[in-house]
Amino acid sequence: MKIAVDAMGGDHAPQVIVKGIEAARDAHPDLDFILFGDPAKVKPLLQNAERITIEATSEEIEMGEEPVRAIRKKKDSSLVRAAQAVKEGTADAFFSAGNTGAILAAGLFIVGRIKGIDRPGLTSVLPVALPNPAGATRFVYLDSGANAESKEKNLLQFAQLGRFYASQVLGVKNPRVALLNNGGEEDKGDSFHKAVHQELKAAGDLNFIGNIEASELLHGKADVVVSDGWTANAALKATEGTAKVMLKLIKNGIMEGGLRAKLGYLFLKPVFKKIAKLMTPANYGGAVLLGLKAPVVKAHGAADEKAVVATIDQIHQMLTSGVVQQTGAYFQPEESKQTVDNSAEN
Repeated sequence: MKIAVDAMGGDHAPQVIVKGIEAARDAHPDLDFILFGDPAKVKPLLQNAERITIEATSEEIEMGEEPVRAIRKKKDSSLVRAAQAVKEGTADAFFSAGNTGAILAAGLFIVGRIKGIDRPGLTSVLPVALPNPAGATRFVYLDSGANAESKEKNLLQFAQLGRFYASQVLGVKNPRVALLNNGGEEDKGDSFHKAVHQELKAAGDLNFIGNIEASELLHGKADVVVSDGWTANAALKATEGTAKVMLKLIKNGIMEGGLRAKLGYLFLKPVFKKIAKLMTPANYGGAVLLGLKAPVVKAHGAADEKAVVATIDQIHQMLTSGVVQQTGAYFQPEESKQTVDNSAEN
């Protein structure tokens, strides 16, 4: 299996990208990597080129560039060339820590949608912060920002995409699916969310458990939480912002609390480290654009080596589980059946 890597994408590229890819290569003997980028910058960073190929590119897409214009104008950029490798079949998955909008555009216009999928959904795996009866430690969250506006059928498809990802990649049996809403009751929300609730409820192959409020996102009540991209992204940023503020308040309280507070921190330091590890998004891999013909995964722009390795682990699980193929078979069953029948005849 080969992964096409945008070696120039990210705040700390290519140094962090190359270092992370080498560590991931050592962890996965069944993976090969194609690094797209400037050879003069990438090659000197390689300690061991085993199962790593460098493909020279002459352009880079910067973080602030307009996405669609960038991928159309910069055909020889590391990002576009990596996506093109997946389209042409020379790679099985695409990884980048670069411009989010450009990655989404390249995934949609170059890699392409699975037939039957109206809009792919940007998917994040988030931690469960509190112990829960189901024993869940993480959950699938989509659409976290690819589509600011969505239709009812889009959220129904997001639920199915999330169900496949949770079951095949995270190993959750019969994932619990919930709708992000402004109340837990069935009649809560505007007309759009009420209609989506009824469609999810009527889907016989979904384990739909109802609505979930933003305040309960990290409680482990659901394995898949679906929403339109605008609402989900706003709720996610509010949650992240609250967590950062709380950490700053605790830090300030310790620094201003005198000797007793500082001694208390020393005793609680292992606890703080455990919480920090739990709440670090990088430990759960990158954001996946589900609904495409191949895995397209984006790491955070500020990703470090560990985040790169975690994202490659995630892509490896997607490839070995066959989640993309199974999703395609669900959304285009007749075409998939015909393919199987033709293979059997040959």
